[in-house]
Amino acid sequence: MRLATYNIEWFANLFDRSDNLVVDDSWSGRHNVTKAQQVEAIAKVLTAIDADAILIVEAPNSGKSQDTIRALQSFAEAFDLRTSHAVMGFANDTHQELALLYDPDALTVRHDPIPGDRAAPRFDEVFHIDLDIDATEDHVRFSKPPMELAVQTKAGAQVRLIGAHLKSKAPHGAGSRDEAIRISIANRRKQLAQAVWLSRRVRAHIEGEEQVILLGDLNDGPGLDEYEHLFGRSSVEILLQAGLFDPHAKGADPAPSTARFARQDGHHLEALLDYIMISENLRARRPAWRIWHPMKDADLRDLPDLQQALLTASDHFPVSLDIDL
Repeated sequence: MRLATYNIEWFANLFDRSDNLVVDDSWSGRHNVTKAQQVEAIAKVLTAIDADAILIVEAPNSGKSQDTIRALQSFAEAFDLRTSHAVMGFANDTHQELALLYDPDALTVRHDPIPGDRAAPRFDEVFHIDLDIDATEDHVRFSKPPMELAVQTKAGAQVRLIGAHLKSKAPHGAGSRDEAIRISIANRRKQLAQAVWLSRRVRAHIEGEEQVILLGDLNDGPGLDEYEHLFGRSSVEILLQAGLFDPHAKGADPAPSTARFARQDGHHLEALLDYIMISENLRARRPAWRIWHPMKDADLRDLPDLQQALLTASDHFPVSLDIDL
């Protein structure tokens, strides 16, 4: 079975208010990429990945007239993808939803946000934690609540699948260097709180002897920014300590990357932001990870059309996991 996660930048911009796909020469949210070019590239990438289920990070919006599931299923139908069904968790107001496209012949899926407690509440509730050890509780909410799914494969395996998009640490909106530092530290503090919250939910599932897969854009990794030393560890390390494993999170050399961002000087910044983490009880099921990086994946070197599609579709690249389920 193949599972994947893919952050598709500005996917919501490719649909009108009635969830009709917009395929024309108007500009998408991607720099110098038309909507038609991005739509074609996304379809080509999803077809090539051929996953049984794929988490779409930054999925189309749900709102007064829009519906994430309707949009994704229409996209799948337009390009004859076998991942013809979609499911999502709690909608949010950021126009960046979390949703799973899946093949109904390979697995059954339902949103299953089991009740929690004060230490690990449901993701649509409030998490209480003292972030800065000042004896005052901070109240943390997810702007994009993670999605907890109960999954059963055709072979009968039952898996707890959690899709996540943790808060970015980037100092968006900063007007000065001092303000950028302040925003960066505040964002990292909130992101770490979200990671602690997520890790407690994960640990509860693992202690219940469930098989757990956490996937998505964690916007973090060991050594990723200069403020990490203030807090001692990254969000990724917090989640690994909950009993999860991802070989890319271990600081390999050369460092893998799942995202590529253009800088003002014309060069690109690469970062490892996207993960598929599994619980220890799944490591015996022959897991094999792949980052679909157009310049680093040897199997893509002879596929220039797919390489270009990966660069056109998003500033993130898909991560897939093949596993015996």
